[in-house]
Amino acid sequence: MSSSAVDPSLRFSQADFEQVRSLIYQRAGISLNDGKHAMVYSRLSRRLRETGQSTVTGYLQWLQACKGAAGEVEWQEFVNCLTTNLTSFFREDHHFQALADDLRERAARQLRIWCSAASTGEEPYSIAMTVAEALGSQAQVSILASDIDTKVLAIAQRGVYEAGSRGLSTERMLRHFMRGKGANAGFIRIKSELARRVEFRPFNLMNHSWSLGEPFDLIFCRNVMIYFDAATQRQVLQQMHGVLRPGGLLYVGHSENFTESRALFRLRGKTVYQRV
Repeated sequence: MSSSAVDPSLRFSQADFEQVRSLIYQRAGISLNDGKHAMVYSRLSRRLRETGQSTVTGYLQWLQACKGAAGEVEWQEFVNCLTTNLTSFFREDHHFQALADDLRERAARQLRIWCSAASTGEEPYSIAMTVAEALGSQAQVSILASDIDTKVLAIAQRGVYEAGSRGLSTERMLRHFMRGKGANAGFIRIKSELARRVEFRPFNLMNHSWSLGEPFDLIFCRNVMIYFDAATQRQVLQQMHGVLRPGGLLYVGHSENFTESRALFRLRGKTVYQRV
């Protein structure tokens, strides 16, 4: 079906929107407010074109009827198109300054770090660069980088970015990246010694069972909880408490505040919490 088959004037009813809100909440814990109506329709319209569906109502009915492996693929595409991926290298730089100090304090043993919303990779690679700068290339530190959106994870695994990417200094670009040549001019690729430190894995924070291996020393979960309601935030915090070592640290976004969860985490610094 051509892109013109989806009429942009087609009605996106409040009932359609409420259905989307319910489905994305069940699947990903994302709580959409009323102001997201236009954003949701814009993103779903692209998916309608890709699947050959002509109305949102029809697409939602088809989605819920999808079964088996093909159904899981479409559910993943539904989640992918509604997630927001805003990121950059060394975003909220104070966290990486704090991370360098926290790494040095814990450098006597092997460390595990979890970047739980890796997006297109800038955050986990910023963590890897900080590890190299603070502890050296031989540091015994592993990084698990996960995201619910499989499309952004594929970009992250490639480790290729524009040379002028925001947040990346010239010094760090020269130290930690290889420059593209010829057809790849203007692009940079993360060096293999850093890439090897990071394991990428699809993961949904709404999973009931978190089988993530040995406990983590540090978790980055920044600008994720803002999309969750209070009940979902509490559930995720409880599970993160369970996979962190005693005294482990949780780095969150600048607009996120979990002082209501004092039994789980205490505020240790600027948007950095310590496991109780």
